[in-house]
Amino acid sequence: MRILVTGGAGYIGSIVSAMLVDAGHHVVAIDDLSTSDASGVAKGVEFVQCDISDVARVLTPDAGFDAVMHFAGLIAAGESVQKPGLYWHVNTGGSLSLLVAMRAAGVRRIVFSSSAAVYGNPVEVPIRETAAVAPTSPYGENKLAVDFMLSGEVARLGIAATSLRYFNVVGSYRRGDLVMGERHTPETHLIPLALEAAAGKRGEFSIFGTDYPTPDGTTIRDYIHVADLARAHLLALEKLTPGEHAIYNLGNGNGFSIREVLTVVEKVTGKPLPVVEAGRRAGDPAELVASSEAARRDLGWVPEKASLESMVTDAWEFLTA
Repeated sequence: MRILVTGGAGYIGSIVSAMLVDAGHHVVAIDDLSTSDASGVAKGVEFVQCDISDVARVLTPDAGFDAVMHFAGLIAAGESVQKPGLYWHVNTGGSLSLLVAMRAAGVRRIVFSSSAAVYGNPVEVPIRETAAVAPTSPYGENKLAVDFMLSGEVARLGIAATSLRYFNVVGSYRRGDLVMGERHTPETHLIPLALEAAAGKRGEFSIFGTDYPTPDGTTIRDYIHVADLARAHLLALEKLTPGEHAIYNLGNGNGFSIREVLTVVEKVTGKPLPVVEAGRRAGDPAELVASSEAARRDLGWVPEKASLESMVTDAWEFLTA
């Protein structure tokens, strides 16, 4: 298939692109390079620097695309609380531009990188797809709005769509002699920040909130290895069904607190972390752990790198390569 990958220079988009190429697909990636750079684009991928709002200049009726994998967008829940307008403009407005271009080009298949942040503070953990949606940040609201847009396109036009909802993605992906990993500018994710602190590439590591209703007072999150996550996207592409909007949560089903994560980081790196405690960030739920039972059943997806230590080890390999 000829596939358009939005956000194809980013962490997840670049690795999914690499797997698609290796599976025999022709991949065209777009990215505005606002939080990444072109060196992250996988070898064998045709790259076009393009803002998602201008995607129609690439996704044209005569371009011959069979499907879209949509990763482009801003990703920091905390920042979205401070800059809600920016997040609505980029994430929701950009996704609307993409759907309009898909309609004009006659492309009827899409896999969307959604987020389990749409659930907010869940009543039950692990979170299933039937859980109530109540996002606590504009970022989660953005993702939910796009899910609603996809459901509307499916109902009205009969397209095939799948949304994959997940939390924290960790690790790296080895492709031959190249190790592909997480390179955000600026970096906002917990484990890369902790690893950079361990490597002496930044100062103190901040724990935001130590008074949550969890065993050690810090937030609990689910983590998924990026290679496992990427494979799930390829499986979802194969299972796309016209007239259906499938939604799957992806996770290991096990949550780890920030303090537990930092203990593993120190074990893997062999270095003590300079840690400071700070107040809570707005929009951070206490515990988020996703159930992946439906994805395992319907997609045949099974995480192959499920231990937190293996994820941190792979992320450390990329950082120190």
